[in-house]
Amino acid sequence: MRISEAVEGYLSHLGDVRRLSPATVRAYRSDLVDLVRASGDPDVRDIDIEALRQWQWDAATAGLSKATAARRTSAARGFLAWAQDEGLIDADPGQRLVAPKRGRSLPRVATAPALDGLLTDAESAARSGDPVALRDHALLEVLYGTGARVSEVCGLDLDDIDDERRTLRLRGKGDKERVVPYGVPAAHALDAYLVRGRAGLVDRGDGSGGPAVFLGARGGRLGPRAVHALVSRVVAPVVGTESLGPHALRHSAATHLLDGGADLRSVQEILGHASLGTTQIYTHVSAERLRDAYRLAHPRA
Repeated sequence: MRISEAVEGYLSHLGDVRRLSPATVRAYRSDLVDLVRASGDPDVRDIDIEALRQWQWDAATAGLSKATAARRTSAARGFLAWAQDEGLIDADPGQRLVAPKRGRSLPRVATAPALDGLLTDAESAARSGDPVALRDHALLEVLYGTGARVSEVCGLDLDDIDDERRTLRLRGKGDKERVVPYGVPAAHALDAYLVRGRAGLVDRGDGSGGPAVFLGARGGRLGPRAVHALVSRVVAPVVGTESLGPHALRHSAATHLLDGGADLRSVQEILGHASLGTTQIYTHVSAERLRDAYRLAHPRA
């Protein structure tokens, strides 16, 4: 079997069996299609460790980041392990493929007072009654109030909201569900949007939004790209950088929870991290903030 055919089988396995998110499958597709191109698409049994290492070297000399190179390595290793399990190859050369070590940069976060001002401004804009302004206020409050991923909030349906308990049912990576609480400000903003704003957005469209909580300006389900643009536009001036990732409010929520005394396990559950090690990055952010405050304030710093 050609590598290209085997890759399509593996990608189907990731989506249909392992239930990985479409975004993750797209990233793996990009990496593995590049492997097919670089190898010349021979029979999958002809892939060896030398070809894999050459592929890695080509990526390094092209200037790809260590994070991207590590992801490509993970994609290749996963593919080849699956190929062996399926009997497409006798031995797995990916077991000898070593991913480059990647450094971990601390996420940028906004201060709690800065975000409070930002959300107050969004609330003021929503008082106009404009459906988009009402939606944006609710969206920002939910993102910050729950620490949810952008994709999880975009995937919210109306029956995922429990307004009595003030909780949301979110579907995270691997289609795993979790229930997270949200606070009074998010509840008020969400109620205002659902009562006075969402119907206005429905009227603008053709009903394609269905049960989605958050709708776009044309009435369809709001997409992650539009949310990324909104978050970057409103949060970047607060943080002081234009190169802001899509998880700005998620990073800030996690850090502020820890700053306020929440334990690490609780934050892990709220964020939906599979590993506690992933959540621990925010303890480093809190420590950095503490050191900065000390240097600024203590006379003997």
